[in-house]
Amino acid sequence: MGGAALAGALWLGLLWPLWAETGAETGAGAGCSAAGKCCEGRDAACIGRGWRADGGYGTCFCDEGCRRAGDCCHDHGQACPALPCVVGEWSHWSGCAEQCKPDLRMRRRYVQQEPKNSGEPCPALEEKAGCLEYLTHQGKDCGHEHVPAFITTSEYGKERKQRTASPLWSSEKEEVGYCVEFKTESLSPHCALENRPYAQWMQYLREGHTVCVACQPSAMNIDTHRCSGDGHNADGGKILHWEAVGNSRCQGTWKKVRQLEKCSCPPVHSFIFT
Repeated sequence: MGGAALAGALWLGLLWPLWAETGAETGAGAGCSAAGKCCEGRDAACIGRGWRADGGYGTCFCDEGCRRAGDCCHDHGQACPALPCVVGEWSHWSGCAEQCKPDLRMRRRYVQQEPKNSGEPCPALEEKAGCLEYLTHQGKDCGHEHVPAFITTSEYGKERKQRTASPLWSSEKEEVGYCVEFKTESLSPHCALENRPYAQWMQYLREGHTVCVACQPSAMNIDTHRCSGDGHNADGGKILHWEAVGNSRCQGTWKKVRQLEKCSCPPVHSFIFT
């Protein structure tokens, strides 16, 4: 036997036991599949044996923590797939917690599937937004109690509850809203500092900007059919006051520009009277 052949035979003899061991394990699906394990968190007992994801061979792990540690078994991704959190649809917005004063409304959604194997975590399950309702629980109008214009994001108007029918309103004609353009003159620094999810719209209020504020039928005073604080009959030079619902410290002044049938400002500069 030649020297090269002899050397090859010796190497084969040395490598055969390792090849036989690893080949048998990998052929049988060694790893998380063979161990039948998928564990939550970091679990030192949740182990397999075979090739690791980093290319090494030996003991490997089948727990969630192995992804961060880098010692997962090679088949961890297939044997223990990452499942994201699944949540349901948002509930309807609640009414204001209290009537006739700036307050908060809420909506919720619930977890339908918890995340597994380092899947995408659950998003926020609760949202809040400012609101103001001008009817008491007894149906009495209390809009006259508010002098400044209370405003909130136009998103509130999409799901706003319709005002309960009143004999003082015409049942034959549907009430039509209107829009008022204002130019902001001043505002407190608390608006720009607001970072709560339900109040981030306040960050877009800026001095010198023209904003649109819609007066919807559900916010109108029953007697005047107008929204409180809309600057009706005010000339362009009169300073008017406004306050953001949801943060009483976010407030300022503006001047009325004009009244229109419909608002046409960009969404970030579009608000509603509450």
